[in-house]
Amino acid sequence: MSRFIQLHLLVSYPPSNLNRDDTGRPKTAIVGDANRLRISSQSLKRAWRTSDEFISALPGTKDEMLGKRTKQIGAEWIYKGLIDGGVDEESARKWSRDIIRAYGAPEGDKDDGSDKALNSGQLVHVSPAEINKLIAFIKDLSAWIKNGTANDVVDAVADLIKKRDKASDKKKGNSTLSKALADILLVKDSTATDIALFGRMLASVPSYGFEAAVQVAHAITIHKVAVEDDYFTAVDDLNNGDEDSGSAHIGEAGFGAGVFYLYVCINRELLQSNLGDDAELTKQSLHALVNAATKVSPTGKQNSFASRAYAAYVLAEKGDQQPRSLAQAFLKPVTGADMLERAVKELTKRVTNFDTVYGKCAEARESFNVETGEGSLEKLITFIGE
Repeated sequence: MSRFIQLHLLVSYPPSNLNRDDTGRPKTAIVGDANRLRISSQSLKRAWRTSDEFISALPGTKDEMLGKRTKQIGAEWIYKGLIDGGVDEESARKWSRDIIRAYGAPEGDKDDGSDKALNSGQLVHVSPAEINKLIAFIKDLSAWIKNGTANDVVDAVADLIKKRDKASDKKKGNSTLSKALADILLVKDSTATDIALFGRMLASVPSYGFEAAVQVAHAITIHKVAVEDDYFTAVDDLNNGDEDSGSAHIGEAGFGAGVFYLYVCINRELLQSNLGDDAELTKQSLHALVNAATKVSPTGKQNSFASRAYAAYVLAEKGDQQPRSLAQAFLKPVTGADMLERAVKELTKRVTNFDTVYGKCAEARESFNVETGEGSLEKLITFIGE
């Protein structure tokens, strides 16, 4: 089994605003002394992992295979679970702010009575197995609080909270509590497919983090671009124009178009380790990733631009050699009407030159090219899974 899989994709987007900056305009970057459109890796990964194309390639439902990334564990699962279990509101809020420490410190220093105060201060990605463990624990805790039902695990947690409350060093007490709760509610050995691929970081209990098996570069256009403005108006359907024939709304929206280069590096050994050494699930996870990466576009402004696109060209490489991006191929902006064809030539040339200078940079390669009708997604997926 090859350790690394690398994907090099070319995707052509029509006028779009797939990934906006803080002013609402398309994100950009200066590359090779030229302005390029940019799509962040965060935008791409979220679009992929939440897509139907991703889950359709996995051997189970979304609730079985994928995690939930949220700050609202405390309010949605802990507090509501305790209330549903018959626990009074005051006790439910107090316990929620302590149990949430398995995932990170609660929002704010004190409980101000809001849902926000019950939640974690950081986004937490939890797997289906961890959600089920939390639900089961909350049921046991509810019975312990309401009915005095004996439970050794809950007793241990309650003792730690008492010790923390009496301790002079509350920070140390909370750290001990966080680790104990993590041992009860989190898992280390295997996890959800999306967490296995893209990783997670837990600041309070780093030992329960997962290193990402997939690295995704920010996509950039292979050519220079100028961000343009769409001036638009909206008409009031009930305005007959007798008194005012003007528009009901006027606005502007930035957009750009271009051919993007996207680089993805996958550590297959790490992915299989994250998935509990399940070779078949690893293969299916790779299938899901490639299926989504080649077909799914970020969701930004899709209703305004319908800028959905499939990859026009993909080169896949396998091997144990140190990975490298082929972004160098586009330091000099590509020009001309045959832009996609020239981009493929530039990529191919860069691959050959890397092999010449450094020695063979991959043990095997497979590609498809929509422009020429060569290859297929099915063959590419088979190649990656072998």
